[in-house]
Amino acid sequence: MGEVQLQPVTETLPRDSRVDWGRVLSTVRRAPILPVTILLTVALAAILAPIISPHNPAFVDLRLRTMPPFWEQGGDPAYPLGTDYLGRDMLSRLIWGARVSLIVGFLSIFFAGGIGTILGLLSGYFGGLVDTVIMRLCDIQMSIPPILLALLLAAVLKPGLKTVIIVIAVVYWTAYARISRGEVLSLRQRDFVALAKVGGCRSPRIIARHILPNIVNTLIVLSTVQLGGVIIYEASLSFLGLGVQSPDTSWGMMLSEGRNYMTVGWWLVVLPGLAIMFTVLGANMLGDWMRDALDPRRRQL
Repeated sequence: MGEVQLQPVTETLPRDSRVDWGRVLSTVRRAPILPVTILLTVALAAILAPIISPHNPAFVDLRLRTMPPFWEQGGDPAYPLGTDYLGRDMLSRLIWGARVSLIVGFLSIFFAGGIGTILGLLSGYFGGLVDTVIMRLCDIQMSIPPILLALLLAAVLKPGLKTVIIVIAVVYWTAYARISRGEVLSLRQRDFVALAKVGGCRSPRIIARHILPNIVNTLIVLSTVQLGGVIIYEASLSFLGLGVQSPDTSWGMMLSEGRNYMTVGWWLVVLPGLAIMFTVLGANMLGDWMRDALDPRRRQL
């Protein structure tokens, strides 16, 4: 009998299991108006902050301290949302705070998602000792209270934007690792992975070309859902003095500074609180919608 010649596998995924980017783009175009409008407004404010900000957010003028919004008695249209306890323009500080929130949100999710996904892929695919070590690292990290971790890193690295990003990435990578590991444990038993191995594909190629594209939808949904949580976490750290420091501004720091003047100016805490609430609401609504839209099992219902 002649030898059977095995041909290398050129098809990376079964056609029905690949990521259909056309469908993804079509789904994005059907996104709900309210969350998209909220997040787009915040994103434009962050990007165009140097252009649309009416005043320098760090400029102090004690003569204008605790000026109310323009619709109240004593307000000035030049400062439409009033000023804080140091005479700084509230609208300008809210605009620049949006930039900090989005920078922290996207960079934190990028690093957390990248690290967690890579470790989850390795853990689920190779199993054994690799899986045990990575999962025990997850357990150890999850056993440390996030605030304690923030205090430790802030003491070592000093409070600031970089520290906030590092803290959030360290806290959130475990979710990506666990979810991607669970997906890989199921996918590695599929026929197309077995065929790739028979065809001579190496493990890195199988992971990158055959398995990773199958979990992209899940990772996109997880990232979108976590964006709201990351914004709240950043605001909490800044509120506690462990996050962004002056002269930079963030919504959490504005809440922390304004809490002592609530009886003098309600806008000092209400306005940054509303900014956080609506941004998180938009992120959560968009995440819920993407979960339903990108899940093929839900589309079939």
